[in-house]
Amino acid sequence: MSIETFLLEIENRKKRELESLDKDLAEKKSKLQSELDITVREIQEKFAQEAKTKSEREYARIIEAARLQAKKIIFDAINANMQSAFDVIMKEIENYSRGPQYKKALESMVDSSKRKLGQNVVVHCRDEDRTTLKEMGVSIGTTIKTLGGIIAENKEGTKELDLTFEELLRTHEDQIKGFLAERM
Repeated sequence: MSIETFLLEIENRKKRELESLDKDLAEKKSKLQSELDITVREIQEKFAQEAKTKSEREYARIIEAARLQAKKIIFDAINANMQSAFDVIMKEIENYSRGPQYKKALESMVDSSKRKLGQNVVVHCRDEDRTTLKEMGVSIGTTIKTLGGIIAENKEGTKELDLTFEELLRTHEDQIKGFLAERM
């Protein structure tokens, strides 16, 4: 065998080995690219899902905050209407206490006081109601500041019954608000 043949043989073996290495490199490169593509796709899907979850959570939070704000606005409007209605009621009571029907209401209050506290009651009232109550034969106590009505107590001063319009409104406030709410 000659040197040239030997060199040619070496040269051919070198080419085959290079081709084999190129082929292995191309396969490994292709495999790595495929793995990279899969990993990138998985990461994109993961972050897309996380972004979707976060956006849905934020959407729900914003919607709930808006609902809460709407309820607050409605609640404030209802309270404003209630307060306005109570102001109108107070005006009407003030007008009522100047009218002729008020005397009958005072008589009814005195009768109720006598039934609950006994026949001998002391009545505290507005200055303008003193005359009317004296005509009913009731013992008059101190003058009170009220829209109308009376505060009655037994002779011993151990029991008291507050029948002023303000107290009657306060004790029946829930019923009045319920009644008004049904009409709003």
